[in-house]
Amino acid sequence: MNTQVVVTGIGVVAPGGTGTKAFWEMITAGRTATRGISLFDPDGFRSRIAAECDFDPVASGLGPQELRRLDRAAQFALVAGAEAVAESGLDLDRMDPGRIGVMLGSAVGCSTSLEREYVVTSNSGANWLVDHGYTVPHLYDQFIPSSMAAELAWSVGAEGPVSMVSTGCTSGIDAIGHAAQLIREGVVDVVVAGATDAPITPITVACFDAIRATSPRNDDPAHASRPFDNTRNGFVLGEGSAVVVLESAEHARRRGARPYAELGGYATRSNAYHMTGLHPEGREMAAAVDEALAQARLDPTAIDYVNAHGSGTRQNDRHETAAFKRSLGDHAYRTPVSSIKSMVGHSLGAIGAIEIAACALAIAHSVVPPTANLHERDPECDLDYVPLTARDARLDAVLTVGSGFGGFQSAMVLRRPTAVAA
Repeated sequence: MNTQVVVTGIGVVAPGGTGTKAFWEMITAGRTATRGISLFDPDGFRSRIAAECDFDPVASGLGPQELRRLDRAAQFALVAGAEAVAESGLDLDRMDPGRIGVMLGSAVGCSTSLEREYVVTSNSGANWLVDHGYTVPHLYDQFIPSSMAAELAWSVGAEGPVSMVSTGCTSGIDAIGHAAQLIREGVVDVVVAGATDAPITPITVACFDAIRATSPRNDDPAHASRPFDNTRNGFVLGEGSAVVVLESAEHARRRGARPYAELGGYATRSNAYHMTGLHPEGREMAAAVDEALAQARLDPTAIDYVNAHGSGTRQNDRHETAAFKRSLGDHAYRTPVSSIKSMVGHSLGAIGAIEIAACALAIAHSVVPPTANLHERDPECDLDYVPLTARDARLDAVLTVGSGFGGFQSAMVLRRPTAVAA
């Protein structure tokens, strides 16, 4: 457990721009990528807005066979993974492939392709009995979310442990947390880890419409995602992927790599309470935060920034505000907190990995990303939510949290990397 695990490469496909540089520039500028849905005709839906990726798979290096075979979410993961590996400087071809692992998270898997194929085979829902002959030959892989992890493993030549984590909106944090554990246990030397989701489809939008979880602010999509704001009225659906390269600090030192951040501690808890409901006291999230801090051997007062789940629902914002106060005590009032979902939306299982990428970049650049669209703070959310404008600050320890349907509550502590003795 004393093995230091560090992030040495980052790849991002996110709303507002493909690539880590475009992503970081957008969120530190406080720009929003939320807009009217263009991936399908949203007429008739309650919420007709989303944060879409302007993604060109051909320009991103994917070929015709990959375009035909792979779901949009899988395409995101391969492009983000390629950037992360290239940026890490690792030559995976010179490594023992059995010492390379892959851990990928996703909440809704290949839902884009599955919905498309159902529409085709059922004649837009007119036929109850369908003819499988009308489906693409890759339908089985689209049914099995682990196929995306396998595709990422094949692309990087990983022959070690390859797994898919699907824990709703905490999938990204959980995948990277479990990946770090593989390194600490000595199972692998390197893990390519992250999460991906492409949920902007009619069925997913309809599901969130039904429970009134998403914002209906269709006349002002750029300002619809308003975490911690008293005028918020739901989250904005997003899509995307982030993949990081993890390795032990000693492994990184031997090859002269410069880490972005160290993964200090990770924990997850369940509230065993309700599919979508949350206890207002935030006890389970606080328990995950406490355990992550204990693993990192940090006092709560060491936290310099909190990357909030910050979905923009009244229930969630108040729940995690209570959790921060419970875990950090009075220090919570002195700690900057922000939500990048205000800019890139909520990409379900992918967002936890995207937020970890943001935290690692925040440590490396000494910048706290802002919470966009925060003009009128909810009186019950009385912490420092860094409204509108990024803030320069040295960050030695950062906390990121996630909250997911089903009761999942996860937390991770990232630290400024320390030198490893030769």
